[in-house]
Formats: sequence, structure tokens, C-alpha cells
Amino acid sequence: MRIYLIGYMGCGKSTFGRRLSKHLNLQFVDMDHYIEERNCKTVPQIFAEEGEAEFRKKERKALEELSEFDDIVIATGGGAPCFFDNIELMNKTGKTIYMNIHPAILADRLLASKTERPLIKGKSRGQLVAFIDETLQKRNEFYLQAQFQITRPDVELEYVETLIS
Repeated sequence: MRIYLIGYMGCGKSTFGRRLSKHLNLQFVDMDHYIEERNCKTVPQIFAEEGEAEFRKKERKALEELSEFDDIVIATGGGAPCFFDNIELMNKTGKTIYMNIHPAILADRLLASKTERPLIKGKSRGQLVAFIDETLQKRNEFYLQAQFQITRPDVELEYVETLIS
């Protein structure tokens, strides 16, 4: 079994992924951490030093590698499904779950987060909600290709297990 969690940054892919992997007795991988380990740099460092285009190439390579792992839950980066044919690769090699969380909730989570996120750095709450709305309008073309969708990261794990079975 291979499960990909997709959705906007801050939607809870990593937290939910850890819970789901434990519940299903599967390995968990956070794709951003996987990329950081492979490149000996943080995602913000890769963005700053090499630019987004190079980061997306590294992200694609990581996705190709992870798509060969078995019995795994993968929390993808927020933009991962939107580049190259990544969403098609995920749908072809596993089950995809879109964590579709409301933009206002995402903004609050991102503002409270201690994680550095290059795409939103320096934005006020109002600017952030507008930015998330605008970005989701573009990304939903890809996110909505997921096989399954949940709107609450605190959803019952048994429900998700039944959903993807």
C-alpha cells in the first residue's frame, strides 16, 4: 500500500500522516524532510540558493524514488502535485488523499507555525488568506484530481481506512 497526502502547506499532512501510518502500521515519510536529507540542505536553503525550479526538480526525483516504496504514507509538499505530471504519478502508483482545509484555518496555522516557509514569508494574516485563496484557485486543478478528499485533519482514522480500502 502507498498513500500520498496532498494539500496546501499547513493543512496537516505530516501530523495526519504520522497518525494514519501508525494506525495502518505503515512507514511514514515527510517528502520535504526526505529532500532535505538527500540534499543536506533545508527546503528554504534550496529555494534561496537554487531557486524554485531546481527545488521542483529535486521534489520530482524524490517523488519518483518514494513511488517505489511499499507500505508507506507520504506527506507531499504543498506544491508537489502541481508540477510535471506528479499528480498522475501519484494516482498511478498509490492512493491520493486531498486534505482540503479552509483557507482561514490554514492562515492561522501557518502564522502560528515555527517552520520557515519561503512562499509566505512576511505576509500579514489578511495578505496570507488572500494569497492562500489565490494559490488554491490555481492548485485545485491538481488537488481535485486526488482519489479521495477529507476536510478535517482530525477525521476518524477508521473512516479513512474504510474510504481507501
